[in-house]
Amino acid sequence: MPQNTARRAGRRTTRRFTRRDIVVLGALLGIPVLLDVVIVWGPALASVGLSFTSWDGIGDIHWVGGDNYENLVQDYPAFWPAVRHNLLWIAFLGLVATPFGLLLAVLVDRGIRFSRFYQSVLYMPVVLSLAVVGFMAQLLLGTDQGVVNTIIGNEQDPVDWLGDSSVNLWMMMLAASWRHVGYVMILYLAGLKSVDPELKEAAAIDGANERQTFFRITFPTLRPVNVVVGVITVIEALRAFDIVYAVNKGRNGLELLSVLITDNIIGEASRIGFGSAIAVVLLSVSLGFVVVFLVQELRGARER
Repeated sequence: MPQNTARRAGRRTTRRFTRRDIVVLGALLGIPVLLDVVIVWGPALASVGLSFTSWDGIGDIHWVGGDNYENLVQDYPAFWPAVRHNLLWIAFLGLVATPFGLLLAVLVDRGIRFSRFYQSVLYMPVVLSLAVVGFMAQLLLGTDQGVVNTIIGNEQDPVDWLGDSSVNLWMMMLAASWRHVGYVMILYLAGLKSVDPELKEAAAIDGANERQTFFRITFPTLRPVNVVVGVITVIEALRAFDIVYAVNKGRNGLELLSVLITDNIIGEASRIGFGSAIAVVLLSVSLGFVVVFLVQELRGARER
């Protein structure tokens, strides 16, 4: 009997896939991979190649080497302000909006009264696109019967929240944070629900207060969620396009790399090679942040 059982187990482990299994696996794995290559990596690699050329989208493609990057750095006035605004956007979402979303998640997780209602209200902005958020910002912050200027009584001499280059970027970051906070809150709330209550009870028995328990027990346990939130924050900051384009087409203090890419590739200039160079810069910045963040998190996980 033991020999027969061993033979059956061996037969089960050496079972080969049928032709139908291979076709199903090939379809389930091959189609998503093919779509990913065609839609994501194909255009990305094409942009890298086109960034070394001069092309208007119609005529012949001419190789120019690194001239596009040289002109971008030295002779394109909007480039450095756009880089600075993108980095400021990352810092604002990462240092202000994300911690605030974590704070809301902790408060909701404690089971405060009407927590379900607060959770729904705070998550509601996530379903809105950034373009819709931009239109709502115009209604709230506009000089022509804007809600904010009406409330503070500046109808005769209204503050130009969206036209003044010294404040409009901060207003747009606040509007984008309103949407980002709800997303972060849901992610952290899901992570907090998975924390083992026995760890908190053990910390309380050892004499740890709530702050010590959170920073020494709960927050380290949320490391996988921190990775996801960090990557999402960088991506959200670098792809911020619709909200500023809906307000003033990304000009007068709202210059972003994504806006410059659009203006050069599909604008009147139709400088596809030059716009591709800006896209490669944006890709490099995003990959740089994401790779460094992931390496640090994985290294910390190994040390633990």
